[in-house]
Parts: sequence; C-alpha cells; structure tokens
Amino acid sequence: MSDTIPAPIHAPTIAATAFSEAERAAVYRAIHERRDMRHFAGGQVEEAVLLRLLRAAHHAPSVGFMQPWRFIRVRHVQMRSRIHALVEEERLRTAQAMGEREADFMRLKVQGVLQAAEVLVVAMPPGREAHVFGRRTLPEMDVASTACAIQNLWLAARAEGLGMGWVSLFEPQALAQLLAMPAGAHPLAVLCLGPVEAYYAEPMLQQERWASRAPLQDMLMDDCWQGAGAGASADQGQQP
Repeated sequence: MSDTIPAPIHAPTIAATAFSEAERAAVYRAIHERRDMRHFAGGQVEEAVLLRLLRAAHHAPSVGFMQPWRFIRVRHVQMRSRIHALVEEERLRTAQAMGEREADFMRLKVQGVLQAAEVLVVAMPPGREAHVFGRRTLPEMDVASTACAIQNLWLAARAEGLGMGWVSLFEPQALAQLLAMPAGAHPLAVLCLGPVEAYYAEPMLQQERWASRAPLQDMLMDDCWQGAGAGASADQGQQP
C-alpha cells in the first residue's frame, strides 16, 4: 500500500480581486434594503429574470455540496387558493398560541400568496439522511443550506427591483400532501415574489411595532458565552 498522499484536485481558480467600491456598495445595499414583503402589486416576473433568480438560489453554498433545495412554481390559481387557505388555518392557530398578543398578531398581514406575481414553494427532497458529510452531528444543516439558497434568491430579487416574502405559516405535512410530494420530502417555505409599489422603510414587523432589531453588540461575545450576549428571544426580537 502506497503511503504517497494523492495530489489535491484543483478546479480553475478565480483571481481573488476585491470588488470595486461601487460593486461593494451594491452588495451592501441589497443586504440592507432587502425586506420580507407582504404587499404586492400584481404584474409579472419575466421568465429570463425568474431564471436568473433561481440560478442565484442554486449557486448557494450547501453542506457537503448536498444541494438540498427543490423549487415548485405554483402557477394555477386554484392551487394558490388552497395554499392560501392552509396559511390562513395556521394563522389562526398561531394567533391562539400568542396569548395576550393574539389581537396584535391578527392585525398583521402575513402573506401575499394571492397577490404576488409568482409563488414558489421551496422543499427538501427525501433521502437527505444519505448525506453524512457535515451532518453527522448537525443533521439540521440541510435546512441551513436551503435557507442559504432562499437568501440568495431574496438578495437577487431586491437587486432586480422585485419584492419577496417568506411565508412559514403552514402545516408542513398538509402542504406536502397538497403538492404531491414524495414521502420524506419536507416543505420549508412558501415564497411570494413579484413587483411591489414600494419597499418598507424598515422591516415590516418593526414598522408595525411588533418587534425591533436588537443592537449588534448584544449578539457579540468573546471566547465564551456571556450573559449579555443572550439577547432577545429568537422568534420575537426585542419588544418595542
């Protein structure tokens, strides 16, 4: 048996040159102006633009290069109406679980399934357990990888002048059955995508005084977990 270490396989490289100042500014602008949109202006998304957005999503990083994202483009009005109904059912259940904030929650607009130009359901395929690389101790990295694809799509949509909203108020098994997904597939997001009249000046939930962005310093710690870094609850943000 040879003890020679095989030479690594190198793909062609891209020069590690920094973006220009204008290019950097555009990247940061997309990040800071991205909004979770709920209000849409109808219209259409050109096929070429939609393809660019999906390619951006497909170029997301994934653990072990597993690429666990699948996209279902919901085009028929009847199917959209059924998805809308599933979201409304979960909206009511979520409101009931909110306790004293139930009335405030019910005043929020939580979806644009019927108004958006495009609706995409993002799901993970069955057989994900076969991907061990990077998931042996953290199996949830399939979800994290798929979220990276969604974020890529979100930022690209903002750069294209489109709005996008991530709807997560649905019962996963019910949506999987509605869309005839195979056993083991798991829907993660209903994405509403399309033209908007304007972007929110700040995140909608902050604008509606549901929560506010926590200070960055509350999220930073050195060397070990520190009490000040616990921050606000993950699902509520800081109460205004």
